[in-house]
Amino acid sequence: MLSFNLKYEDRETKARSATLKTTHGVVETPIFMPVGTVGSVKTMTPHEVEECGASIILGNTYHLYLRPGIEVLKKFGGLHNFMSWNKNILTDSGGFQVFSLSELRDISEEGVYFKSHLDGKRFFMSPEMSMDIQRCIGSDIVMAFDECVSCDLERSYFEKSVNLTTSWAKRCKGVALDSHQSLFGIIQGGIHKDLRKRSAGEITDIGFDGYAIGGLSVGETTAQMYEITDYTTDYLPKNAPRYLMGVGTPEDILNCIGNGIDMFDCVMPTRNARNGMLFTSRGKLHIKRKQWEFSDTPIDSECQCYTCRNFSKGYLRHLYKSGEILALRLNTIHNINFYLSLVKGARNAIKKGCFTTFKKEMTEKMTIGGDNV
Repeated sequence: MLSFNLKYEDRETKARSATLKTTHGVVETPIFMPVGTVGSVKTMTPHEVEECGASIILGNTYHLYLRPGIEVLKKFGGLHNFMSWNKNILTDSGGFQVFSLSELRDISEEGVYFKSHLDGKRFFMSPEMSMDIQRCIGSDIVMAFDECVSCDLERSYFEKSVNLTTSWAKRCKGVALDSHQSLFGIIQGGIHKDLRKRSAGEITDIGFDGYAIGGLSVGETTAQMYEITDYTTDYLPKNAPRYLMGVGTPEDILNCIGNGIDMFDCVMPTRNARNGMLFTSRGKLHIKRKQWEFSDTPIDSECQCYTCRNFSKGYLRHLYKSGEILALRLNTIHNINFYLSLVKGARNAIKKGCFTTFKKEMTEKMTIGGDNV
C-alpha cells in the first residue's frame, strides 16, 4: 500500500516536497508522470524513460481495455511485466474519455456506454468495471471513475456531475483491489468554487489514499485554472498526495506546485516533440525552422540529456526535415528530460527554502523564447 511522507513545506507558497512509496519504489514529489497511454511513452524505451529520471508513468484504462485487452494483460501478469517497467504506474480510470470522446458515449447513473474509437463497437464501463480493469492492469495507483466535464456547460450540469462523481467514487471504494494497489479520488466542479468545495468535502469524507483535481485544462483560461487549483488544495488533506490531472506547460507546473500540487501528467512534452517543438530553459524552440540549419550548438546548453550531450540543432533539424524516426525519438528524450529536470529543480528549491526565487528565475528565462537565443 501507498505511504506518503511530507518532508518540506515552502514558507512563502503552498509548495511542498514529499516521498510517496509503493511496492514498486519511491517517488519524490513534486513529480511529472510521462504519459504511456497504451503501455508505451511514445518513441521511447522504458530504459530511456528511466534514464530521464522518471519514477512513475501513466497508463490509460480505456485504451488498455481496447488493446491489448484484459486477457493479454492477465496472461503477462499485468502491465509492469508486459512492458518491462519495474517502477510505478498510475492509471487514469477512463473518466477523461468521458470528456474527450463526448460524441462517442452515453452517460447514465450506472456508467458509460462508449463507442470504440477504433472500430465503432459499443461497450459499457461502470465504476466497478473500471476498478476490475485497473486491477488486471496491476497499476500501483488506481484512479476512481469520474465524469470529466467540458468547461462551457451550464452550472446545472456541473451540479449533476459532482453528484454523479461522488456516487461513482463510493462504488469504486467498495471494490476490492490487489494488496499493492492504492486508490485516488477525484474532485470535480469546473470553475465553480462552491461546487469544488462540496466535491472536495464529499470525496475526502469517503476517504482515499490520495486526491486528484480533475476537470481542468479543458477549455478554461489559465488564470481560472490557477485560481481553482489554489482554492481546491485548501480543502484537501495535508498528509495525502495531490494530483492535478492533465496539466500542463512548464509554467503551469511551476505555478501549480506553488499552489500545493504534488503530481502532474500531460501529453504535451511527447506530442510537441513529435511536432518539432522543444522545451528549453529559454522557452519553446521550433527545430524545423531554417535558422537552425547551420547551428552546431545543442538544443539547450543547460540540459544534460542524451540528445543535448550528443547532437546539434543543425543535425536535429536535418533529421526532422528528412522525416527520420530518430528525430522524434531524440526530440522526445529531450522534452521528457526537461520536464523531469524542471520538477527535480523545484524539489531541490523547496528543500533549500528558495522555491519562489527558483520559480521566478525559471519563468523569466522561459519568456525569452528558445528561438530567440
